[in-house]
Amino acid sequence: MTRAVWVKADDTVGDWDDRRARITAALEAGADWVLVDEDDVERVRELGDINVAAFRTDGDVTLVDDIEDAEADGEPDARPDAVIVGKEGEGDATIDLPEDFSGSADLSTLRRDGDLDRGAYVRILGKEYEAFAETAAEEADHTIVVGEDWTIIPLENLIARIGEETDLVAGVTSAEEAKTAFETLEIGADSVLLDSDDPDEIRGAVEVRDEAERESLDLEYAEVLDVERVGSADRVCVDTGSLLEHDEGMLVGSMARGLVFVHAETAESPYVASRPFRVNAGAVHAYVRTPDGGTKYLSELQSGDEVQVVDTNGNTREAIVGRVKIEQRPMFRIALETQDGDRVETLLQNAETIKVPTSEGRTAVTDLEAGDELLLYYEDTARHFGEAVEESIIEK
Repeated sequence: MTRAVWVKADDTVGDWDDRRARITAALEAGADWVLVDEDDVERVRELGDINVAAFRTDGDVTLVDDIEDAEADGEPDARPDAVIVGKEGEGDATIDLPEDFSGSADLSTLRRDGDLDRGAYVRILGKEYEAFAETAAEEADHTIVVGEDWTIIPLENLIARIGEETDLVAGVTSAEEAKTAFETLEIGADSVLLDSDDPDEIRGAVEVRDEAERESLDLEYAEVLDVERVGSADRVCVDTGSLLEHDEGMLVGSMARGLVFVHAETAESPYVASRPFRVNAGAVHAYVRTPDGGTKYLSELQSGDEVQVVDTNGNTREAIVGRVKIEQRPMFRIALETQDGDRVETLLQNAETIKVPTSEGRTAVTDLEAGDELLLYYEDTARHFGEAVEESIIEK
């Protein structure tokens, strides 16, 4: 499931300076959407690149008509990515809910044709508003639900009933509430709408989003069978646009089913300064694991690609490749036996600056010996163009 963070920045949060501060914080934190009033759409576009949802609050004249007029006048930046109904309407209780939802003005607007995403904004003031949100979800691409004195039960009900029909967006006021929303019923809301002026809360919600999407890998130790000098090969250093921690690295290997953990160059040495953005990852033929659970050849990587960063506990995150350096260097062939008795291998540069985690701690590849236990990620599956497949492939 892909999670998203929305930031509320309409006129209820203050004047334009207040709204702009929220929007700027959302842009800097990496939020996915901002929710604004329709008059602010063009101003948001001038601030940066982010998905923009706009409240429709203009009575009988639809926002779609205004958008078409703006485009005819050469103002395409006034077009939002999604139109949201419910503000100053039935959704926020400005107008009473009709007993028969077929007479709802908000729902009538949602049913109008148009090529924009449509959304509904509903304050959950009671069971009748839960029912209204469920009905709106039948038409809405995004259903935003905001609890009053929020409890988990209404969100659980809505996740269970409409979680597969719509992008369910839960209103929250902090990163902690965002975490709860993403974890509710183990499925969680698809997205959160954060109503906060605090840039730290906005950054925190984005961090929670990223953590909710990341894999946690079961790493294991494999016994080193042999460490052999094999001459020179084209070696790849992967330089990321992120600073890696001391216990982080990448999973690389000659065989996709058994990828060896190689530490980032975070440690100082007598020979070179630390380069905490770099992983000396092996020869050009080797695989490296990517954030989607696939693999790429090291030779394929280029600036702008994403690779998976892993720590020694199996926690993962993504990093952008900034540069790839390929140079001829002397190599070791390292052969390992997994706990299942499978034999896997990889090539790593013969240099004391390349470190791997063993059961005895962080170890230079030049100090590896038969009998050591080396950390790796093992999955008994074949791969075709980086995707796991159910077929027999022999790698040796």
